[in-house]
Amino acid sequence: MEKVSRIALTDQILPFWMNRMTDREHGGYYGRMTGQDVLMPQADKGAVLHARILWTFAAAYRVLRRPEYLEAAWHAKRYLIDRFYDSEYGGVYWMLDYQGNPTETKKQIYALGFAVYGLSELYRATGDAEALEYAIRLFESIEAHSFDAERNGYFEAFARDWSPLGDMRLSDKDANECKTMNTHLHLLEPYTNLYRVWPTARLAERLHNLIRLFLDKFTDDDGHLHLFFTEDWQSRYRIHSYGHEIEASWLLHEAALVLKQQSQISRQDTEIIDYDALLSEVETTVKRIAHASLEGYQMLKGTAYERNLDTDHTDTERHWWVQAETVVGNLNLYQYFGDKEALKRVQETYFFILDKLVDYEHDEWFWSVSLDDVENRKDDKAGPWKCPYHNGRMYLEIIERAPCIKK
Repeated sequence: MEKVSRIALTDQILPFWMNRMTDREHGGYYGRMTGQDVLMPQADKGAVLHARILWTFAAAYRVLRRPEYLEAAWHAKRYLIDRFYDSEYGGVYWMLDYQGNPTETKKQIYALGFAVYGLSELYRATGDAEALEYAIRLFESIEAHSFDAERNGYFEAFARDWSPLGDMRLSDKDANECKTMNTHLHLLEPYTNLYRVWPTARLAERLHNLIRLFLDKFTDDDGHLHLFFTEDWQSRYRIHSYGHEIEASWLLHEAALVLKQQSQISRQDTEIIDYDALLSEVETTVKRIAHASLEGYQMLKGTAYERNLDTDHTDTERHWWVQAETVVGNLNLYQYFGDKEALKRVQETYFFILDKLVDYEHDEWFWSVSLDDVENRKDDKAGPWKCPYHNGRMYLEIIERAPCIKK
């Protein structure tokens, strides 16, 4: 599995983005390629796409040390800082036109989180001081404007000048609620990565608080995650999002592990946080969340997208990112908890991906496949949401965790 992952990453995924999606005329990366592999060079460019590309190539360089990956990461960093970063108000714009001019100036906290993730990974890989400086700036903007000091948690979105915004939705698929599990998950992720390279007491406290929110607010007794909330933490809409659940299981575990390890290395005051007790509680919760996600898993068919409990409808489409997170989440269960059934799910899902999702003719993965294995060519091959982050990270996690698979 490790060898196949190296080949897939280096011969298929990363070259697609370097060779076909790099905009060498206007900077950054092209905003869209259709599911029929038609490049749309004048499509708008998204902050999330660029931040995720930055993370992917920075992580690939850290693991594989190929200079072309560093060049690609630097190309993404330059565009993120020079074009997306709002030098007047802080934060990053949501969307630019193909020439790099802002078209949507809202401050979506989800996008700021991914920018922190990508920039902190570049610093982790190279020691790039500018990347760390901007990662910290964005962290400070999130804390200054998004954190709810009265009720806890983080608000979804703001206007460019950080004033209130009526429509806070991340996408058309989301409910217009002011606090969501998804945005908190993608703050937990970058705060964990930033803490690896900037282990301050303040960041430790904020990361600990995010972990506690997942333990106390987001996770139900049955292990499923609540997705949408009012500002005073009233849960809205009964939806089980299987991909988010399996992804959250391993990211939550990673956060607790990194918090404990880095705090010990940097000799933070352990009297404030009982790291051992926290990790123990997290590990119990991690297993519950991961096993709740199995409701959407079908042997040799991958994992379904989500189930709406109010309508009793299950979206059985096998989305690319859900399958990637199913592999990593179950690999985490095997590595840390010795779950041999989880390893079987890793192998089954991995071969399902290779058989059904990989586009061997044009590279990258299809957006999804139906339950009867018809690939989806209507949705993007690359775009604001379709990027090398989930599948690239899956391959990198397999490479880095390979010793545990070989045991």
